[in-house]
Formats: sequence, C-alpha cells, structure tokens
Amino acid sequence: MRAIVLHAAKDIQLEERQAPVARPGEVVVKVASVGVCGSDLPRMLVKGAWKMPLITGHEFSGHITELGEGVSGWEKGELVAIAPLLPCYDCDECRTGNFSRCKDYDYFGSRRDGAYAEYVAVPTANLLKAPQHVDPRAIAMTDPASIALHAIWKAGGMTVGQTGGVMGCGPIGLFAIQWMRIMGASQVVAVDVSEEKLALAREAGATHCVLSGALAENTVKADVVIEAVGLDATINGAVMLAGPGGHVAFIGIPVPDVKLSNATFQYFLRQEISLHGSWNSFGAPFPGPQWTTTLEKFGTGELKWEFMISHDLDLAELPEIFRRFDAKDLHFSKVLFRP
Repeated sequence: MRAIVLHAAKDIQLEERQAPVARPGEVVVKVASVGVCGSDLPRMLVKGAWKMPLITGHEFSGHITELGEGVSGWEKGELVAIAPLLPCYDCDECRTGNFSRCKDYDYFGSRRDGAYAEYVAVPTANLLKAPQHVDPRAIAMTDPASIALHAIWKAGGMTVGQTGGVMGCGPIGLFAIQWMRIMGASQVVAVDVSEEKLALAREAGATHCVLSGALAENTVKADVVIEAVGLDATINGAVMLAGPGGHVAFIGIPVPDVKLSNATFQYFLRQEISLHGSWNSFGAPFPGPQWTTTLEKFGTGELKWEFMISHDLDLAELPEIFRRFDAKDLHFSKVLFRP
C-alpha cells in the first residue's frame, strides 16, 4: 500500500508499505479520507513523532475490508469513524471514564502507524458506526468536531441566550461556533487574523466577527470562550474576551512557553473568570457522547462541514503540502487527503 512515513522532522516520504492484516478483535479499514490536524504541523515539521519512522495521520474515516477472528457486529463495506486514542483501560483516569487523561495510552499517527495510508488495522473498540448516507469526508472530521464539543462541555456548556466566543477560526473553531449555536447561543463572537477565516466563521453562524488586531475595541463579552490556536496573543485575548464570571477553555497546543500579561492575570482574577484545560475529545463509555453526538449531527445535517474544506488531494501531494505549510505560503482551512 501507499503510505506517508515520517522519518524525522521535515523528512516526509511517500513509500510502499506492507498492508496490515486484521488480528483477533480488529478489522482492517480502507481509508476513505484523512484530515490534517493542527497537531500534525509541529509533529511533522518541528518536534517529530513519539517514535520514528512512523506513518502519521489520525483524523480518518474508511470502509471495513477485513474482519479479524472473533469480530462480530461489523460488516465488510461498512463506513466507520475511528477514534484515534487507544486507552489502557486500567489507569485510574480510565477507570473513572476520563479517557482523554489516560496515563498509558497509544495513539494512531503519533505512537503507532496511522492513517496517511491506504489501510489501517483498528481494534473494534475504536470503531463507531457512521450514518451510511453521510459523505466519508464528513466522517473523517468527527475528531475535530468532537474536540470542539468536548471543550465546550469542559467549560460547563452553554444555555439558550448566552454569548459564545471563539478565538481562532480553523476547523475546530468553526465547529465550536456551530455547537454554540446548536446549544442555543444567541450571539457568537469569532476572532481571527484572517478575513478569509472570518468569512468562514460567518458561514458557521458567528454573529460578530473581529480581526484580532481590533479585539481591544470589541465590546461584546462572552459567557463561554474557546481558544483554538495556542499562541500568547490568542491565549491572552481569549481571557479578555470573557465576561465577568465567564469560562475559557483552551484547546490550542502551544509550542514555546506561554506568557500571560499582568493585565490578563488581573482581569481573570478580578472578574472571577474560570480557565479550563481541554485535551482530546473522549468520554465514557469510550469514545464517549462527544463522538456519538457529532455523528448524529452529521447524520441530520445540523453540523455543517463541507464549507470549511479548502483542499481535497491525493495522498501523493502530502509532502509538498507540508513543505508549503512550513514555508507559510499556503492559505488553507481543512486539508483532506485521499489515500
């Protein structure tokens, strides 16, 4: 099979690899669509993976082509979503249903071979039944949509009539806007450095779109804010976007150290704003209602996805696309590949 193999940071090769075989309790999935996650950029261009060489990629959908020994309840040809985390099920976090905080986990595309490939062997515990009428590209976006929902729930959720705020209008931010509106938010403030991204935010349902340079002039404060970038400016800005007693959940993964300004610290202290960490997208029973709710909303059409796809490419184009990511000469939103 064709596969993208990461040998070292920036050393990304398209190679021929042996296709996997289903072991007991597994199926083989033929990858229909696989998306680029924001975490893939530092992994493949800066830091490298947990072990290398490695087939990267973890946001994917596919059709079952092989059933391993003992597998029941699944059929060949069935379209499935795949949760990329493989929890240990044994640590205290797993035993209390906090799978995102598993202390001894495995993970497709960062710790074990992932989905920038034609085929992946997947334990049945990581499979979810997808609505069969939905485009596989949507199902490949279940992970980022679930991450956005997980973060909103970590921040306490939203109620009808509240105001939401989203800092960073990449795919996770765009899904966060939609979840807030689905939950009943009457207003959502979207902030980004790009007018093009703000145009997508309007399509997602944002009522107020603010260029980050003009954030200080914004007067609409949010009850719940999602930070989906991971830079000093956006982290500080997300806190300042929250209203008194508000909640801020952080999804963006910083690479350098993070600095909160004294003004930011004084603001969240005096306005009694709650700051929440949000990691991954999983709950109990694994992989959690974050995933099943997302798939349900894709099935009903309430959760929109196609408008945010900027690239849908053959897998062979991946090395060049990552070179362009590194050179910062590519405008993009959601990038998908067809193995």
